[in-house]
Amino acid sequence: MAIFRLTRLVAQTRNLTKHENVIQRRTATTTPTGAILPEPEKTPFGLLSIVLAVVPGLLIGAAISKNIANFLEENELFVPSDDDDDDD
Repeated sequence: MAIFRLTRLVAQTRNLTKHENVIQRRTATTTPTGAILPEPEKTPFGLLSIVLAVVPGLLIGAAISKNIANFLEENELFVPSDDDDDDD
């Protein structure tokens, strides 16, 4: 599945490089008559929404990492040596 997506992405990028008449557009700040457009609406609770998106992602990632580390240690694929804990 991943290989199919990768090949499709590569094919799309090749098609983009073939078109030489690509027009780059900027976002409009003025109307065609020259008047300045009003300020865009600001999203309320911007910082709160960022925190509410980042914190669950960090917690889920930490839980997945912990489970994978436990799996590796149980199957003896990665076991830390006792020599590393020489604090004497």
